[in-house]
Amino acid sequence: MSGIIMTAFAAFGGMLFGYDTGTISGVIQMDDWIRTFGVPDKSASIGYSLPTSRESLVVSILSAGTFLGALSGAPAADVLGRRIGIMLSCIVFSLGVALQTGALTLATFVVGRFFAGFGVGLVSTLIPMYQSECSPKWIRGAIVSCYQWAITIGLLLAAVINNATKDRQNHSAWQISISVQLIWAFVLFIGMIWLPETPRWLIKKNRPDYAAKALSRLRSLPMTHPVVVAELEEITAALEAEREIGQNTYIDCFRSTHNKIALRTCTGIALQAWQQLTGVNFISYYGITFFTSAGIQNPFLISVAINIVNMGMTLPGMWAVDRFGRRSLLLWGAVLMCICEFLVAILGVTISIENLAGQRALIGIVCIYVGTFAATWGPVAWVLVGEIFPLNVRAKGMSLSAASNWLWNWALAFATPYLVNSGPGNAGLGVKVFFIWGSTCAGCIVFTYFCIPETKGLSLEQIDLLYQNSTPLTSTQYREHLITGEPRRVVEDITSPVKEVDGEKWTMEEVQEVV
Repeated sequence: MSGIIMTAFAAFGGMLFGYDTGTISGVIQMDDWIRTFGVPDKSASIGYSLPTSRESLVVSILSAGTFLGALSGAPAADVLGRRIGIMLSCIVFSLGVALQTGALTLATFVVGRFFAGFGVGLVSTLIPMYQSECSPKWIRGAIVSCYQWAITIGLLLAAVINNATKDRQNHSAWQISISVQLIWAFVLFIGMIWLPETPRWLIKKNRPDYAAKALSRLRSLPMTHPVVVAELEEITAALEAEREIGQNTYIDCFRSTHNKIALRTCTGIALQAWQQLTGVNFISYYGITFFTSAGIQNPFLISVAINIVNMGMTLPGMWAVDRFGRRSLLLWGAVLMCICEFLVAILGVTISIENLAGQRALIGIVCIYVGTFAATWGPVAWVLVGEIFPLNVRAKGMSLSAASNWLWNWALAFATPYLVNSGPGNAGLGVKVFFIWGSTCAGCIVFTYFCIPETKGLSLEQIDLLYQNSTPLTSTQYREHLITGEPRRVVEDITSPVKEVDGEKWTMEEVQEVV
């Protein structure tokens, strides 16, 4: 249990991701921030306004930093290790937060956003990697899903703090919201000091004794325990097989081999792209602006309510990912989100701003949409990219996947104001933008059906066998074969609570750990 808690703690890195993503939607609506970084505008109620170009730059520059940070996560993970890489990301992130907090010019604020994004990009590669490599297979999905849950907690806290400071008419309105992030980075940095490095990275660096010690801590078992020894042997054997093939560069990630590395890489990259194309970050980045333009009263409170739904619905997703499987959650989640988004678009273009019942229905459907994402595509995408790559190229494959997430995040954050806002040079779609999100969710359905295998309950090494011997459409059946058809190192009588294995007595709990 202590090992599970240690691995789950690393998910705290999601707080950096979620809070930094969520806070900007409120900050750019605060009067003092607009007066400080906007342009004079006599038609505006406060005498200043924020041009679409500046709004797009401030929001999207974070994603530019995260894109480069995600790509940098691979060398950081392979050279420094997963644990030290996470600690480094906390330092880079804190630099960016400090620059934003002390900024009085737009250039300084933008540079701060970039460095904060770079730190978040490192985290988005390293945290799921650390958790996937340290977690027991029977609960790996739930543990990696904790990362997404931490993201939603960060989003909620950002909405709450923005709501608490929005009426201040001095710099503290936005400086408080931004500087709070230093707390999350400090907690993560200190916690990682006490956590072990991943056994798989230590074996890759030819340090088997340290790997045994780390795995012993993570499984709360002695180093000589059969469970620990068996897992280390499985990791070592898989790594040696990969080394014989020689796959260890970015180019190798796109080679067509018996291990289907190219398919896995393209799956990870496309999965993270489709996660962004669900449109959920439209609510994170521009939700307050959108609800204001839709005529909804007190959009800050609506934003808080939606983030509560986001956080709460991640919890059943954490349970369901190891109960119903990755493929099913993605497929049905995409179907429900597609329906919700088309309904939001249709309602938005058919009801008037004065229609109170219609506005409530709009909010309700948006909540269902966000809740569905939180229980399916939110956590499951990170779970899958953490487990589909073999050890030798895992850091590079995950960095490419996370970089894809942030590339699309940047593209959508940059383009959305031009799509939604009215005026010269803008498309003026408003709520009709949800027709686009609905169409992309239809694409998610097709992608999931043809490209996502079922990996529930398999070790990272068994997933290699799954890719080698099945396709996404036949993966469910082959997964059952891996679970039920492999030779077992146990005696036939499964009714006794104690088993004799290789001359040693194991309890059934220990046998289940191996099986």
